[in-house]
Amino acid sequence: MRGNTWSAIDTEAADDDARRLATVMHVAFFVLLCSSLARFLMRHPGAPATPWVVALALALALLYVLGPVLGPKEDLAPRDPTAASRLWLAAVIGTWLTLVVLAPSFGWCAVPLFYTGLRSLRTRSAILLVSLITVFVVAAQVQLRLRFGFDPNLLFAPPAVAAVATAVFIHSQRQAVRLRAVITDLVRTRRELAATERREGALAERQRLSMEIHDTLAQGLSSQQMLFQAADRLWAGDPETARRHVRSAASIAEHNLAEARRFVHDLAPADLAGGGSLGDALRALAARETTDTLRIRFHQDSAPAAPLPDRIQSALLRIAQGALANVREHADATTAALTLTHLDDQVVLDIADNGRGFVPTERTGDGVRGHGLPAIRARVRGLGGTLTIESTPGEGTVLTAAIPLEPVP
Repeated sequence: MRGNTWSAIDTEAADDDARRLATVMHVAFFVLLCSSLARFLMRHPGAPATPWVVALALALALLYVLGPVLGPKEDLAPRDPTAASRLWLAAVIGTWLTLVVLAPSFGWCAVPLFYTGLRSLRTRSAILLVSLITVFVVAAQVQLRLRFGFDPNLLFAPPAVAAVATAVFIHSQRQAVRLRAVITDLVRTRRELAATERREGALAERQRLSMEIHDTLAQGLSSQQMLFQAADRLWAGDPETARRHVRSAASIAEHNLAEARRFVHDLAPADLAGGGSLGDALRALAARETTDTLRIRFHQDSAPAAPLPDRIQSALLRIAQGALANVREHADATTAALTLTHLDDQVVLDIADNGRGFVPTERTGDGVRGHGLPAIRARVRGLGGTLTIESTPGEGTVLTAAIPLEPVP
């Protein structure tokens, strides 16, 4: 839309320039026509041709006034002349030629007529017409002044004026064509860029939604599945523990339901709804994810000096959910710890476990399956932060996400 607006503004500006030039030429034509008629009447009072000259001058003025209706459009863009435009131009040129034969002083009207011919015809035809008009003017002036002796100006001045006028107009016309081509290319490029941005935005939104679903609903369903499997194994021998697993699964299902409803509204984490703090949300997450086989603790080093932006709180909560999902599904850990640290210029979230560990270069490259670590890395990168993974096989894993509190340029 913006590209279309700029194109319209540029085109209108070019058309305005063309209309101003046309106005100057129209005024010049009528000034020269009136001055030529006045000169004839002053120099040849009572001449037999006077009625014809006056009538033809009025006819020429009337024909010229009809130009906006029958003549070419007031712009510099080359156009194919219409039949009405050709007929109008022929009538104007024919009337003017007759006037010049009767009164050579009307030859001064040739310059505005150059412009009229150049606007009305294609370049080659217009140049031919300008040449014909120039020859006619020179012949008429030379014939009139032969009795006073040869004057080189009468022979060379009209062609020079015609050449300059034609060159200036053709140059302006070609510049206008180039400008329109540039505007067209610019508008097309803007449209392509806008389409590309829309596609990239749609892909980014799809990736964001996939991460949101992975970090919430998918993890909740995975936890429920593990709890139900544990309850099924223990139901006969330890029904009380089995019921506890079922209750935990029901709690997770309730939380997932809240998350699903939140997706419908604004995709904000349910734990942060109602103005809850990130520390409270992480504490609730640790309690909810704690099971008989995995104990999760939460610790907050210090309180924030100011409330964290919603975007950072939401991202850190999702990172914690994704990291705990990896601990639960892959680490075979018995304990995990969430540590939230508020510094002057950044907030740091550590997720540590005592699981089996791994070699980070083997698990964080292009060959990673699933959405866990890639989703976490994408969230951290989107906030201008850094993600550090320290792990050794058999010695557990520490994942650290550091998010700057000031926007990164």
